[in-house]
Amino acid sequence: MLGRVFKAYDIRGTYPDLLTDRMAWQVGVGTGRFLLEVAKAAGENTPMMRTVVVGRDMRESGPVLTEQLIDGLVRTGVSVIDLGLVDTPMIYFAINHLGCAGGVMVTASHNPPNWNGFKIAGPKAKPIGEATGLAEIRKHAAMADPRTIEAPSGRVELRDLWEPYARHVRHFVRAGGPAIKGRKLKVVVDASNAMAGTMLPHVFGARGELVEGALPGLELLTLNMDNASGHFAHPPNPLVKANMRMTQEAVVEHRADVGFCFDGDADRCMVVDDEGQIVGCDHLTALLALDALGRSPGSAIVYDLRSSKAVEEDVRKAGGKPVRGRVGHVFMKAAMAEHEAVFGGELSGHFYFQDNFNADSGAIAMATVLGLLGRQKKGLSQLVKPIARYVQSGELNYTNEDPRAVIEKLEEEIAGDEAIVDNLDGITIDCFQKDGWWINVRMSNTEPLLRLNAEAKDRQTLNRLVDRVGPLLGKRVEH
Repeated sequence: MLGRVFKAYDIRGTYPDLLTDRMAWQVGVGTGRFLLEVAKAAGENTPMMRTVVVGRDMRESGPVLTEQLIDGLVRTGVSVIDLGLVDTPMIYFAINHLGCAGGVMVTASHNPPNWNGFKIAGPKAKPIGEATGLAEIRKHAAMADPRTIEAPSGRVELRDLWEPYARHVRHFVRAGGPAIKGRKLKVVVDASNAMAGTMLPHVFGARGELVEGALPGLELLTLNMDNASGHFAHPPNPLVKANMRMTQEAVVEHRADVGFCFDGDADRCMVVDDEGQIVGCDHLTALLALDALGRSPGSAIVYDLRSSKAVEEDVRKAGGKPVRGRVGHVFMKAAMAEHEAVFGGELSGHFYFQDNFNADSGAIAMATVLGLLGRQKKGLSQLVKPIARYVQSGELNYTNEDPRAVIEKLEEEIAGDEAIVDNLDGITIDCFQKDGWWINVRMSNTEPLLRLNAEAKDRQTLNRLVDRVGPLLGKRVEH
C-alpha cells in the first residue's frame, strides 16, 4: 500500500483510503531513520542534527496525520520542533535558521481537500525525491512495526518562528535598494482559503480588506483568507486560468497595481498585471532575473527549459549566464546549487532564490515583485510587454500508450539539418535561428501523456507547427 502514495518528489494520496494514519506513522519512522543516517554519514552528531521541523497546512486530516508522523519520528530518537500551521517555505527557512537535520511539511499542495501528504527536505532544505532519499525512506517505512519499536526517545517542542521568517521575507522587498518609497502600491492577494491566509498577516500585515500593510506604502486587498474550514474557495491551483479569475477581476475593479494568487501550501504564486492579465511565469522569470543581475552582475540564472526564448536572450544581453534546467523543483534546486545561480524560475510558478537557500517561496516571489514595482515608475504590464515578444502554445497534452517511442522518432520526423536537438528533458528541437520556432516534448511523470510546448516568432508559424507536430504525439486532451 505504501508504494501507492510515494511519488517522484513527495508522498501524496486521498485520505483515509489511500493515505492512512498508520502510513503517516510509518513515514515518520522512515524519515527519522533516513535523516539520522544522513547525519551520521556526514559525521554530524549535534542535538540540532538529530532534530526535525514539522509543519502542516489547514486540511481537516492535517492534525491527526501530523500527530502520527511526529510519533513515528520521535520513536527513532529524533526530536521534533512543531511549527504548527505554516506555509511550505517556512519549513525550508526553519531548517536553515535552526540548523536542523531536515523537515516535513504535511500538505497535498494544490490537490483537493480530501488529499494529504508529506513534502520532505534534508539538511539545508535540500529536496528529497525518489533518487535522493525517498526510496530509502519508503524501505524504512515499509519495515516499521510498532510492536518492535521502543517508546519515544525524542522530545517534541512547539515553536513560533513567524517573526524571524517575516524579517527574512521582507528583506527581499528592500534587497535592491529603497522600495515602496514615494510610490504607493495597491495589491490584490487571493489566498485561496489556504496557507497564504495564515502567512500574509504575519509577513505583510494583511488583516482584512483594503488595509494598510506592514510595509510602508502597501495597501492590500485580500481575498479568501479564511482557512479555518479546511475547504478551498476555488481549486488552489493558480496554473488553471479559471482559478485566477477572482484575482483578475479584483485587480481591474479596484484599479490595483498587481495581483497575486497562491496555491494550497503557498510555495507557488501566479501574478496578474495592472491590466488584469496573467503574467507568464517565464516572462516574470526574465523580469526578476534582470532585477537580480542588476545586484549581482554576471551571475547565473536558472530557467525551466519550457520557457520563452526571451528569457535566455534577455539574461545573456544583461550579462548574465542563462542555464536551462529540467522541469521539477528537485532538478531546479540542484542546478541552482551547481551553477551558484542568484535566481531561478519555473513555468509552474515556483521561483528560487540564492539568498533563500536556493529554495522556492511564494512569499518571497511576492516580496520581490513588490520591491521591483516600488523602484519603477512603469506599471507591470509595461515592464513585461517587451519580454512577451514571441507567441507560445502553452502546455498541450496528448494521450499516447508508448510515449517513449514517439519521442525517439520525433527527431527524424521534425528536425532539419540545421536544428539543434537535445534530450535534457524529453526532446527539444530548436530551429529558432533559421525558421523561427522551437518545441519541447516530454513525458508526464504520472500519466501516459506527452506534453508539448512550442514557441514561434509569429502566430502563423506557431499554428502550422502545432498542426504538424500534434498528430504525431497522439490524441489531444484538455488537461
